[in-house]
Amino acid sequence: MSDVLVGVDMGTGSSKAVVTNADGEILATATRPRPNSMSMPRPGWAEVDAESVWWGDVVSLCQELVAQLAGHSIAAVCVSGVGPSFLLCDADDRPVRPAILYGIDMRATAEIEELTERYGAAEILARGGTPLTTQAVGPKALWVRRHEPDVWSRAASWYNSNSFAVKRLTGEYVLDHHTASQCDPLYDLRAQEWYQPWYADVMDGLPAPRLAWPSEVVGRVTADAAEVTHLPEGIPVCAGTVDAWAEAFSAGVRRPGDLMLMYGSTMFFVQVLHDITSHPELWTTAGVDPGTYTLAAGMSTSGSLTSWVQDLVGGVPFTDLVREAAAVPPGSGGLLLLPYFTGERTPIFDPRARGVIAGLTLQHQRGHLFRAVYEGIGFGIRQILQLLDSDRTPVHRLVAVGGGTQGGLWTQVVSDVTGREQQVPEQTIGASYGDALMAAIGVGLVPPETDWARAGQTITPDPGTREIYDTLYRGYCDLYPATKTLVHQLAQLQEQQQLSKG
Repeated sequence: MSDVLVGVDMGTGSSKAVVTNADGEILATATRPRPNSMSMPRPGWAEVDAESVWWGDVVSLCQELVAQLAGHSIAAVCVSGVGPSFLLCDADDRPVRPAILYGIDMRATAEIEELTERYGAAEILARGGTPLTTQAVGPKALWVRRHEPDVWSRAASWYNSNSFAVKRLTGEYVLDHHTASQCDPLYDLRAQEWYQPWYADVMDGLPAPRLAWPSEVVGRVTADAAEVTHLPEGIPVCAGTVDAWAEAFSAGVRRPGDLMLMYGSTMFFVQVLHDITSHPELWTTAGVDPGTYTLAAGMSTSGSLTSWVQDLVGGVPFTDLVREAAAVPPGSGGLLLLPYFTGERTPIFDPRARGVIAGLTLQHQRGHLFRAVYEGIGFGIRQILQLLDSDRTPVHRLVAVGGGTQGGLWTQVVSDVTGREQQVPEQTIGASYGDALMAAIGVGLVPPETDWARAGQTITPDPGTREIYDTLYRGYCDLYPATKTLVHQLAQLQEQQQLSKG
């Protein structure tokens, strides 16, 4: 009977789980598609039902995997998930409202401004490594206090997706250092602990979870959790972390200068640093390995935008859309698209930004539009790579992961637009694979420096596209400031109409 590791990841569009041995060999997998799990009750809001989606997926995935594990002994479990999210629970650990999601939820703009004014932008950047943006948890907590006081009065604890799963599995109230470092302005990045003056001011009596590193064992599966998940009682459970960092871990992005580019429903970037550095348009966070640091960035729409186009044209299979887009020459027949359909995070941090499609004619077809989406996202990636590369730790290896790497065209367009090579690992199962590795490290089955990633395909830029993409990139950089005032007026109109409906 061999020891195996269970990794579970709660994503935005789907949840996935994997079983591996200590060599990283995959023994079983399971997936729960969740195409409609995210609720957007108002423009700029993004929520999820934590009970049915997060915990429901952990339970069903564990049940499915355990049924396949005859002859194996589970050595440890680790769970990752979307974040930084903000979930409030009562004294019985029942959610008192839907979880508020990460930076794509942009409701707390007034609270961002208020806390920045109260504590000082320079002091926030110096202590937490990151300016307050829609990614931050603190302003969202303040928003709930202010707008939903009855909800806040019933809250006894708060969680990210992974820490909620840990609580249900073990009964332990704990949060990993990485996720905590995105709970600005509550965490002191250099001291690697909660900053009590600001924590007490923002969280107003809610107790702080104890801190642990993602691969650290924080508890064991309780009898109640064992009954519903079918995991054996007493199995060690590691703290886990945010899904993007677990995925970077799975892809071997662990050395200074390594950068993960995650192609998902949003586009996300994680770069490993030599030491702490801050940038006003990027997020500096604690890493996965103890004592490490990363620089991060995120776009608000990417894969979700390709799904929007698919729905818009009647549900045509993605394979057909990709084939038609591949037949369109670079430049999409003179189309230029800003992918700000749910506002934008990096680099503009504008919750009232909206999508813009410039250059449309009656000659354009759906293949042109689909390619323009890929190119627009590529231009946004190029902007962010320039920010990351200007820092003290330049990018020297770009690793592409996520479901969007599978089709071929998207990654090629991004390499052509950015002029960068991308490595696609042989194994791209995702964050759950990183969770399994963290579990193996946590219980000492493998050394902490173990890397399960295997080299796969390398995407190289086509030099023949450079001239057209350089020209369009200059237009892309000009398009947002040229349309910002009008787009903000339209966003305000959208918000007013939404409020009148509801």
